[in-house]
Amino acid sequence: METVLDYLEKYGKYGFEEMPMTEVDSLALCQLSYLKFDGMVPQPEETAVLPAVTLESLKDHPDFEKLFADVRYEKPNRALYEKMIGGKRFRELRLEYYVNVIEEQWETQFSAVTYTLGDGTHYIAYRGTDETIVGWKEDFNMAFLSPVPGQAISVKYLNSVAVKFDGPFYVGGHSKGGNLAVYSAMNCEPALQDRILKIYSMDGPGFRPEVLKDCDYEKIADRVVKILPNSSLVGMIFESGMYFQVVKSKTFGLLQHDPYTWLVTGNHLVRADRLYERRQQMDNNLNEWILSLNEEQLRTFVDTLYQVITASQADNLIDFTAEWKKSINGIIAALKEVDEETVEALKEIVRSLFEITRENRKKQVAAKVETAFERLAGRGKE
Repeated sequence: METVLDYLEKYGKYGFEEMPMTEVDSLALCQLSYLKFDGMVPQPEETAVLPAVTLESLKDHPDFEKLFADVRYEKPNRALYEKMIGGKRFRELRLEYYVNVIEEQWETQFSAVTYTLGDGTHYIAYRGTDETIVGWKEDFNMAFLSPVPGQAISVKYLNSVAVKFDGPFYVGGHSKGGNLAVYSAMNCEPALQDRILKIYSMDGPGFRPEVLKDCDYEKIADRVVKILPNSSLVGMIFESGMYFQVVKSKTFGLLQHDPYTWLVTGNHLVRADRLYERRQQMDNNLNEWILSLNEEQLRTFVDTLYQVITASQADNLIDFTAEWKKSINGIIAALKEVDEETVEALKEIVRSLFEITRENRKKQVAAKVETAFERLAGRGKE
């Protein structure tokens, strides 16, 4: 039952010259990008006058404690940091080109940081959805907008940063960060695209089929490493046409989205045979439902959901869940303000999800009955 933290303790003694990049290294670097580096790691416009900082040197910064402001993962993130600086593999990791943008008006949450590894290669890491409500809204906007603002910014970031250093590099991210990693790699300048070694998407959402086609996903397909836990929901959103690998987690359901629960053996993640069957069927139903709705229906659903949640007056999802009684009161009040036409539209939208689920369930049962009959027929011939 080892995890990324155990891996760092065991293998932190090896430099990248001794043991090349592994998928568990990538998982650690993606999770590291969730730390709040504001005011501690140079921004792109500051790199001309401020040098990159090492991971270990951050410990002496007066704002060090602010790194762990995300209370969801405060304890494991502290452990991650300590394990990473505890060995030579990451102690001298250099960080620069830090960007953190939250624009409520444009429904955008974007953050990225670039690491220089011990062997001289670079890793561009995109942060996944953080605790902000606007970040959550942008995830849902992917259902009908392409690109969402975060995706457009991710391409600009890669194009502007990767020209500042030479040689091959990696791109990666967890959750929405994985989606941004793939999107930026598909759409960056061809000369930069040729330098990319691998693109890591750690339980990152996929793309609508037309996006993969328009962005010529096949150009980078052989370098994409998409990894999902075996009860994935987030990573299976819009999953079509992308090869993925399934790994085991020490927990169940939505909690598997947490990278700290993914199981590690040696220097790699523990593989599972496939996604859980029931979870995969639920994911397929959800994707079929989303793709069956037109843009107006999707926008109505997402905007109303956002309106209802923001009515709770919580600044972020942590406060929203921590003060759930207050949040629920705000939601109830907001629902009363939703006009009748929108309510009827929402009923129709949700009803279509149940109809798709019901029809797929019928097909699934029919297929199992057919298989059973075929087996019986085969026995009769013997």
